[in-house]
Amino acid sequence: MANRHLARSVVLQVLFERDSSAGELTQEQLFARLADYGKEFGARDSDMPFMQNLLKTAIAKQKEIDEVIVRAAPEWPIDKIAAIDRNVLRLGLSELLYADRTQVPAKVAINEAIELAKTFGSASSGRFVNGVLGAVYVELGEPGKTEGGARKEVSQKPVKMPTEHLAGAVVYARSEGETYLAFVHDIFGHWTISKGKIEEGEDVQAGAVREIKEEMNLDIKIVQELGVNEYIANDSKVEGGKKRKRVSYFLAESPFTELRLGPSGGLDDAQWFPLSTVGDLNFYDDTLKIIVPAINVLAKRSPTVEEETEIQKPVENREESVESRVERRGGRRRR
Repeated sequence: MANRHLARSVVLQVLFERDSSAGELTQEQLFARLADYGKEFGARDSDMPFMQNLLKTAIAKQKEIDEVIVRAAPEWPIDKIAAIDRNVLRLGLSELLYADRTQVPAKVAINEAIELAKTFGSASSGRFVNGVLGAVYVELGEPGKTEGGARKEVSQKPVKMPTEHLAGAVVYARSEGETYLAFVHDIFGHWTISKGKIEEGEDVQAGAVREIKEEMNLDIKIVQELGVNEYIANDSKVEGGKKRKRVSYFLAESPFTELRLGPSGGLDDAQWFPLSTVGDLNFYDDTLKIIVPAINVLAKRSPTVEEETEIQKPVENREESVESRVERRGGRRRR
């Protein structure tokens, strides 16, 4: 048995035991069992940090992971899923959603979970786990499908596929001398920019204003364009199963009012964040490329006293600081 596969099997054993005890085992007890099972099954000592990190992630993110499972398999209440299958999914999603993709590619996370399900579950466990993780994988935009793990770029050659136009905005507000940014949170655990589909015949900026109102209940004023993100996404409803998505992003100002998340699939929260804390949030990689320029623009627009110290740094240093802080929290590609 490959060493990392064995390591995952040990973590699965501990997760299963924790589940069976209704979560009564302490973290100290769980780590002790992890060490004992590792020795019993012959796991390498060098794999212990990997096993500990995977176990900690699965436990710390269980609530978010279970919500993803419910959305990916709505016909299966979480407590009705077989215990082995439930914990294989938790382990697999811990890696699929939160692991460093350079260390654990998405397809490796999925395939490993499927093999664990086949080994320890029932005859149908492998198919069930494959179906759930496959659905999440598609929602994430099939990361790692193309060379280098990057999302497929739009071909320079004419491609016969429909184009969906979207618009969104990095929204800021000022209150009591501080600048705040508004973001929405998706079911995969990432903060992201509010956006939505532009209606037929609608102006792009007008579409952004409408979408922000519908999604966060904010009345915004467009300040400037930040850029366009264009990519190919999967869509089983269109011929060929793929479509081109073109998202126009803007910087927009809003009054500092209460956010109310509107009905929007895949989102579960909306919040204001002080500008100084934005670098601590978990963003997707492509979202970060829009947010960083927005922050740099804001730094040049009537800075507050609290922001002056940060703004005095060179722009490239501020950008590096935000990116590095986000990357340490595991930036991800998104759909």
